Amino acid sequence: MIPYGRQSIDDDDINAVVDVLMSDWITTGPKIKEFEESICKYTGAQHSTVVNSGTSALDIAVQALSLPENSEAITTPFTFASTSNALLYNRVKPVFADIMPDTHNINPDEIRKKITDRTRAIICVDFAGHPCDMQELKEIAAEYNLLLIEDACHALGAEYHNKKVGTLADMTILSFHPVKHVTTGEGGAVTTQNKEYYDTLQMLRSHGIDKNTMSRSGPQGDWAYDMKYLGRNYRMTDFQAALGISQMKKLDTFINRRKEIADYYNHAFSDVEGISTPVTKPYVRHAWHIYTVLLKNHNRDAVFKQLRSAGIGVNVHYIPIYKFSYYQQNLPQKEQFPVSEETYKSIITLPLFPQMTNENADQVISSVKSALEK
Repeated sequence: MIPYGRQSIDDDDINAVVDVLMSDWITTGPKIKEFEESICKYTGAQHSTVVNSGTSALDIAVQALSLPENSEAITTPFTFASTSNALLYNRVKPVFADIMPDTHNINPDEIRKKITDRTRAIICVDFAGHPCDMQELKEIAAEYNLLLIEDACHALGAEYHNKKVGTLADMTILSFHPVKHVTTGEGGAVTTQNKEYYDTLQMLRSHGIDKNTMSRSGPQGDWAYDMKYLGRNYRMTDFQAALGISQMKKLDTFINRRKEIADYYNHAFSDVEGISTPVTKPYVRHAWHIYTVLLKNHNRDAVFKQLRSAGIGVNVHYIPIYKFSYYQQNLPQKEQFPVSEETYKSIITLPLFPQMTNENADQVISSVKSALEK
């Protein structure tokens, strides 16, 4: 089975983790700060806070905004559930806006239709690694005095008008899950240019306490601390951070290989009737977290089953969030999302990860063509 995504781990990564496991600090130690600094150096962000998952990063980012209870935030339904779940965790109502038919990112025109006097924020998602139109989103946010969070869990290493993702919104969310561009096993981060947000995020990830473990250790350490927020334990371990530091050194190599495979697919499918390949706008550097195609006039589910049986680990990204039982029971939608619906019915994710060979890609391509013929 060729999976749709997987981690790329080498001896340097393993040795980095082993070194930490043999050291005095295996959690809340010096590697955390070093990893945060490597993220800042790469993205250009002034501040970074690493946590134990991308979902945790979303949660503390929303919490740091201190939005009034029962206020609203506009987001896309075409994403993983954690994007809007983070709003619910913080008693903020997610309001869905439909997506663009080409990039599958949130449609700015649809955002404008959903703004009310209760709207306080926008959470956009860089679908598949293609950045949203951040300039237009920032203009909307400024016009209506809204805060803007960029869920860039797909988009580490992507660029928008030659600026790296990580500095384009009030806060940016990253993920280090094994199928992402770099991995720490599980892990995530929030980047920001705002020192006040950063200070709050640092506390929220560790019970809301104002001093970290390192500052309270050693001959000059002080036992006293204060709990200023109702935080959670979202801390990352030092051996995870060591893996992340090692992985960051290879990020551009990973992205370049992903693009090679995406280009290979694009060329192979360019003349295949009934298949629509991804769109890349000229002003972005696509990070290619996943490679999705739209199947026109084909039964997507039948093609999915045929490809799985042929050893091709295809997937579907995404089931629109409003279709889940929890949302239907607690946040039923009266409005329609025609672009999300049409995209969901025809989209399929093909394997894409740095260690894929051209032979793997050829197997995927031939299997897709065969499945469409059947």
